[in-house]
Amino acid sequence: MDSSLTLLESDQEKLLEKLGIFKIQGRDKVGRKVLLITGKLFPARVVSIEVLKKYLEEKIYPKLEEKPFSVVYMHTDVQRSENFPGISVIRSICEDIPINVKNHLECVHFLHPDLQARLFLATFGRFLFSGGLYSKLKYVTRLEFLWDHVRRSETEMPEFVYDHDEELEYRPMMDYGLESDHPGVYGGPSMDNNPLSVYSLRGIA
Repeated sequence: MDSSLTLLESDQEKLLEKLGIFKIQGRDKVGRKVLLITGKLFPARVVSIEVLKKYLEEKIYPKLEEKPFSVVYMHTDVQRSENFPGISVIRSICEDIPINVKNHLECVHFLHPDLQARLFLATFGRFLFSGGLYSKLKYVTRLEFLWDHVRRSETEMPEFVYDHDEELEYRPMMDYGLESDHPGVYGGPSMDNNPLSVYSLRGIA
C-alpha cells in the first residue's frame, strides 16, 4: 500500500464501507454464507493495512457467526498498480484471520483469474496462505461455472463482471493471458506446464 496516505483512518473506513468491497451476500449450494470480495474496487493506494484489518475484524468477521462459509473473490479487471496491496500485506492479513474464521472457511472461488494471478499464486500461494487455506482455493473461469457452486438468485454481481464474462465468450484465450488489447503483444507463454488446475480449461484437452 502507498506509504504517503492522505486520508484519515476514519475516512479510510468510510471508503471501504462505501465501496462495498466486502459483502456477505447469499448462500452457496449447500447453504453456507458467501463472502463476496470485489478486487477491482479495492483502493490499495489509500487504505492502510491497519485500517483494513480493523474493518474486517469489526465489520465482516462477526457477521460470519462462526459458521461454515465460502468466499467468492472477483479478480475481474484488477490492475496491479491500482488494486494490489502487496505480498506482505496479503500475508499479514491472512495470518491475522481469527482461527475460528479460518476453520470455518470451506472454499475460496477465484473468479476470472488471469495468467499473472495464476503464476503469482503458483509461486507464493503456499507462502501466503498458511494453515490449509491454499488448498481451499478454486479457480473459476466463467460465471456459468460459479453458479454450479453458488446460488445465482441470491448473488448480485457488478455489471462489469458480466461484461468481462461476455467478452471472454468471444475471446476465450483471454482466460489464460494469451491475448491482449495492447498492439505490441501478439502472443503469450505456453500453458503446457501450468501447474495449477481450474474448474474448466475451455478448448484445452
